[in-house]
Amino acid sequence: MTTANGRDEAAAEDRAEPGSAARAVADLRNRMITGELAPGKRLSETKWTGPLKVSRNTLREAFSTLIEEGLLVREPHRGVFVATLTPAQIADIYRVRRLLECTALRQAPIDPPRAQLMRAAVEEAKDAAARGEWRAVGTANMHFHEHIVALAGSPRLDGWMRQLTAELRLAFASAKDYEALHRPFVALNDDITTTYEAGDAPRAADQLHDYLLTSERIVLAALH
Repeated sequence: MTTANGRDEAAAEDRAEPGSAARAVADLRNRMITGELAPGKRLSETKWTGPLKVSRNTLREAFSTLIEEGLLVREPHRGVFVATLTPAQIADIYRVRRLLECTALRQAPIDPPRAQLMRAAVEEAKDAAARGEWRAVGTANMHFHEHIVALAGSPRLDGWMRQLTAELRLAFASAKDYEALHRPFVALNDDITTTYEAGDAPRAADQLHDYLLTSERIVLAALH
């Protein structure tokens, strides 16, 4: 027997807009990037259908996508949780970042106006640092690296970078001292941008490579 409530819920499922699962995935991923969703947080279906404005079936589809990406995990009889990364997973993220970001920057056209978004992210981080808002500095730094990959002009690479950025925020969440984690990279982002603006993309890519090696060591050390 189907109740009125059951019919209403089924009708709501049928009315779910195409693409709404993709929007829910993007929304949840962005909440990880900004630090709103920390590792280990449980995501209840009943609590998230409202904020994401999706049906429960659509939310489950979004959860499944993020589980495949490694950003969420499903634990039997407990539910869905934001993933907690291992040192090996973090090292792999940095391995991919060096390949992706350094290649994008090295091959980017020598066209200073393309650096405008990189420069804007640098200034965003400086402003946040001046206010002592170190989580916001971390978010600005992530935007900086997304803008580097955007130099390649590939929507597919941009999507991969958004996933890596969300995973990286999960790694950052384990750090006890956000200032120590993010402060050194504000000036380094500025240096890389200045080098690229001056027309030397290969040297900027070399600076970025060294930067990412340093960042990996700092993040892994922060786990202990």
